[in-house]
Amino acid sequence: MSMNVASPDSDDAQLNTSINTTPLVDVMLVMLIIFLITVPVIRKVVPVELPNARNIATQTKPENIVLSVDKDGNAYFNNELITDNNEMIRRLEQKAVIKPQPEVHIRGDKDARFQDVGRLVYDCQRSGIQKVGFLTEPQNTAQ
Repeated sequence: MSMNVASPDSDDAQLNTSINTTPLVDVMLVMLIIFLITVPVIRKVVPVELPNARNIATQTKPENIVLSVDKDGNAYFNNELITDNNEMIRRLEQKAVIKPQPEVHIRGDKDARFQDVGRLVYDCQRSGIQKVGFLTEPQNTAQ
């Protein structure tokens, strides 16, 4: 491999001041191809059918169980304070064997911790309750 070096006295000693854009174009084309391949992959989502929900007033039946959590984390079974979690599970297990099984409605204070509400949901799951719902106040839309 050889290289020609012009002497400072010769006329061929002109500097090449133009920018070689070939590497720039090559890099840009590679980046364009990469983005064209990766963008559809990024936008791909898992195909899931979301349920259609309507906000319907709950029909309160006497056999329904109402579990409540106040802002301090205290749990109530039909307005009766339950301090032991095992007692809550025992009561729910007694209701779970009734045919037809009653629904459980959970009322959580807006300042209650999610952990306390989640504990009630987990207790329902452990005791075999099939229908669990959350009671909320309807939003006042007439303003």
